[in-house]
Amino acid sequence: MTTRMVGEPVRRVEDPRLLTGAGRYLDDLGSDAVEVAMVRSPHAHARILDIDVTAALEVDGLLAIYIYEDLSGPLADPLPLLIPHPALTHGRTQYPLARDEVNYVGEAVVMVVAEDRYRAEDAAERIVVSYQALPPVVGLQAARDAAHLVHEDVPGNVAAHFVQEVGDASAALATAPHRLELDLGVERSAGTPLETRGVLARWDDDSQRLRLWTSTQTSTGVRAAVATKLGLDLGSVEVITPDVGGGFGVKIMHPWPEEVLVPMAARALGRAVKFTEDRREHFISSAHERGQLHKVEVGFDDEGHLLGLSVRFWHDHGAYIPYGLIVPIITSTQLLGPYKPGAYRVEFESLYTNTVIVTPYRGAGRPQAVYAMERTMDAIANYLGMDRADVRSNNFIQPDEMPYDHKLIFQDGRPLVYDSGDFPASLDKLKKLVGWDEWAEFKADAQAEGRRVGIGLACYVEGTGVGPYEGGHVQIETTGKVKVATGLTSQGQGHQTAFAQIVADELGVAMSDIEVVTGDTRRFPYAVGTFASRAAVMSGSAIALAARAARAKALRVAADALEANAEDLEIVDGMVRVKGSPGAEIGLGTVAVLSNPLRYAFDEASKAATQFAVGHPDLAPVADEDEPGLEGRDYYSPIRSTFANGMHAVIVETDPDTAEIKILRYCVVHDCGRLINPLIVEGQVHGGVAQGIGGALYERMAYDENGQLQNASFMDFLMPYVSEMPREIEIDHLETPSPLNPLGIKGAGEAGVIPGSAVFAAAISDAEGFEITSMPISPSELFSLRQRHQARHTDQARPSRTDGEAGNR
Repeated sequence: MTTRMVGEPVRRVEDPRLLTGAGRYLDDLGSDAVEVAMVRSPHAHARILDIDVTAALEVDGLLAIYIYEDLSGPLADPLPLLIPHPALTHGRTQYPLARDEVNYVGEAVVMVVAEDRYRAEDAAERIVVSYQALPPVVGLQAARDAAHLVHEDVPGNVAAHFVQEVGDASAALATAPHRLELDLGVERSAGTPLETRGVLARWDDDSQRLRLWTSTQTSTGVRAAVATKLGLDLGSVEVITPDVGGGFGVKIMHPWPEEVLVPMAARALGRAVKFTEDRREHFISSAHERGQLHKVEVGFDDEGHLLGLSVRFWHDHGAYIPYGLIVPIITSTQLLGPYKPGAYRVEFESLYTNTVIVTPYRGAGRPQAVYAMERTMDAIANYLGMDRADVRSNNFIQPDEMPYDHKLIFQDGRPLVYDSGDFPASLDKLKKLVGWDEWAEFKADAQAEGRRVGIGLACYVEGTGVGPYEGGHVQIETTGKVKVATGLTSQGQGHQTAFAQIVADELGVAMSDIEVVTGDTRRFPYAVGTFASRAAVMSGSAIALAARAARAKALRVAADALEANAEDLEIVDGMVRVKGSPGAEIGLGTVAVLSNPLRYAFDEASKAATQFAVGHPDLAPVADEDEPGLEGRDYYSPIRSTFANGMHAVIVETDPDTAEIKILRYCVVHDCGRLINPLIVEGQVHGGVAQGIGGALYERMAYDENGQLQNASFMDFLMPYVSEMPREIEIDHLETPSPLNPLGIKGAGEAGVIPGSAVFAAAISDAEGFEITSMPISPSELFSLRQRHQARHTDQARPSRTDGEAGNR
């Protein structure tokens, strides 16, 4: 057999093309297209009184101006509420162009089409929109107070109220030997991919077909939405995802207003039409995430065992809620992590604010959940004077308890059941990797030198491979090359490499003979999308099943040609051969010809195949239960999600004068089941850790009280550069295969980012000697906290005074 590819650190086959500038992103396409500019609301909340386009009509090259009143049929309806939920009682979504009212700065009001972007923007600047300003609701506290409403028909700004409970948490808390309450917060952030959003549409009037290119994470979802909104048959719409420069969740929304407006204009004008979002637009009109406030009550015994846990939290989903309750439901269920919580109650409200909508951003509710749970674990350890690792260990679900049913419903509506994992083994690996047991000595030495250092750890479990399905198609060409297609999209994850590795193993062919296409509805029309660490689990499993079907047929056809039993055959280096008889073999390309008996000779392979068929007239050209061609198509639809897990540790140093936070070491232990490509997994972890660092220390969407985003540029929105990253991210792996799919794999895409805020809060708390309860944290905020902590200690240390002493002052 050839060397197996799965499990090998194969270099990504995409990289030479992408790194040498040969990538083809959305804005590289459509050089002949006319272009779009949007007029967006400057107000967070206002009524639209009038739109005057008179001055814009003078711009040379102007082709069209669209306002809400120009929309008709389904286009005039609100955009879809993608994932309804019984608890979502007041779901609201925006119109493609604002109707009567705007609800966040950046909401689209007018679309302008002109010969180029410059003239479109010139025209847009001349359009005068008159507004009546309304009081904005900014931030969770304002939303909870509900002195003003985002939507007049939504009482209290509450879109949804949801409760899940296992056991009697109130009784468990009341009888617990020890009890703590914590108030915790995580502020808004955003994914900010290198490439902003964009869409290009071409309408063919002769065939009545639409072809759409879009920078998306879900091409088939966009296809269905566009067909519905434009009144087209699904088969009349083709959606192609070119190279995508990062997504992180912001490009999972479907459709964005532009994804229906641009094809509408293309059909109306008979021209190719393109929209490319600029960076400021991305900040003020694309999705954010993270903003939550948590109130935690926990009861525990003398060893730190959780006896009762009650969590209430408030989620800021922005002005509309197109993606439903996915983010807060993930928070509510993933909060439990690797622990057995005893009785558990979780309750949340999802609230409207006059800010940009929220969609899942890498981690998707889990960073907030892990922050709440891990801060709780640290608080228990601090209260009891115990080692923080020991408290966690005392609460772990054990390997022999897998699969473990939490008796809750996960975000896909299925039971929250962990399929595999060995949390004690992961913790043991992490402690050895970071030197946990030697920490006290290290810290003492640092303190003797006048340095402030701290260590933190955080554990998480991540639901991955969420359904309902993905599919794969594998076709062996007469050249021996293999074409592979799957419907989900790629944004830099290395799909072309990982999927090729799977097929190379299954078919016994070289990776160089395999071509992988993703996100093109012409090649694979049905898919769900790329999100929730699901690509390898879902499409990888489907492609493996499809490859096995193609292999089975190849062996069956070759068995006839070689006059052998199929079970006596093997495929090695693209040749089907009889085991133990090297001379008895036939190329996969020739087998592909035999599988499609045209009886015509186009090349040497088809000539040989035709001669073989003529010499065996008793063979049916195509058996009753068979079909021409050498290919396999299959779908993978899991009974429930797989659950990856991991643990991070970080050592930080905080400057005693400036409160700057420096990362000394960062360690990761990760379990995503069987590794397809360790190199890609480590790259995913590295990228995730960078985003976790950003979310913990830098990234924050800073709104003022009027709903104006104060840092809507890369000059003001801070992100970590390479200079802020640790010199090395130390990684160790644990592989506990999942029993739920044919490859034993679990997802890895979000692992690096999930525990970021939690692990940094723990390390900074350890360095400073007081608790961190809100993230992200900047040096200036840490400095202020340090001053308040010192002031409290000074007040507590000051001797109390008698009345007489007070009077003498």
